[in-house]
Amino acid sequence: MNDPTWTPPAGTRGLIFDCDGTLADTMPAHYRAWTAMLGRHGIAFSETRFYELGGVPTAQIIRILSAETGVVVTDVAAMVEEKESAFLAYIHAVRPLEAVVAVAAAYRGRLPLAVASGGYRETITRTLDQIGIRDWFDATVTAEDTTRHKPEPDVFLEAARRLGVPPAVCVVFEDTEIGLEAARRAGMAGIDVRRPF
Repeated sequence: MNDPTWTPPAGTRGLIFDCDGTLADTMPAHYRAWTAMLGRHGIAFSETRFYELGGVPTAQIIRILSAETGVVVTDVAAMVEEKESAFLAYIHAVRPLEAVVAVAAAYRGRLPLAVASGGYRETITRTLDQIGIRDWFDATVTAEDTTRHKPEPDVFLEAARRLGVPPAVCVVFEDTEIGLEAARRAGMAGIDVRRPF
C-alpha cells in the first residue's frame, strides 16, 4: 500500500484502522517482547508463528502456545502483564506506517475514523501517542471491549456502532489474514495494507 491518492469506494461513511502493523510499525518490538517473556517460561515462538497469530489478543496467544508446546501455564494474566510491559520498554522504536497514516490524515475530519485492535487499551493508546495520532480517531476499540476476537467480526462491529455508521459502509485497513477475515464477516470492505492499493 503506497498510494497517497487512495479514495474510498462510493458511499463509504467510516474508516476503521487496525493499529499494530497497520498504523504503526510495532511488530518487531512486539516480537522482541514476546521472545523475552516466553524465553523465561521455556516456550518457543518462531517469527513465522508470530506473524500467523497477528491480531490475536496476548492472553489467547499464550493459551494457544501452551497447547501447542505442552508447556503448562498457570498464570496467564501475569504473563500478559509481563509481555505488555516488555513491549512498552521498546515503544520508543515504534514509527508510523506512513502510507496508512497518510490515508487517516487525508480523511480526518471528513469521515468518522476508528481504531479497532486486538491489542490492549494501554498498549494501543501508548502506541498512538508515540506516533502522534491518538486524537485523530472518534473511537478506539481494543481487546477489553469485546468477548470474541478476530477473526470474529466483533471488534469492527463495535467500532462501527461507536461511530454511528452502518457496517456495510465502513472500510477496514488491516495487515493480517485474520483481520481481513474479521472485516469480511462484519460485512465491511477490507484493504490489505501489505499490498499496494
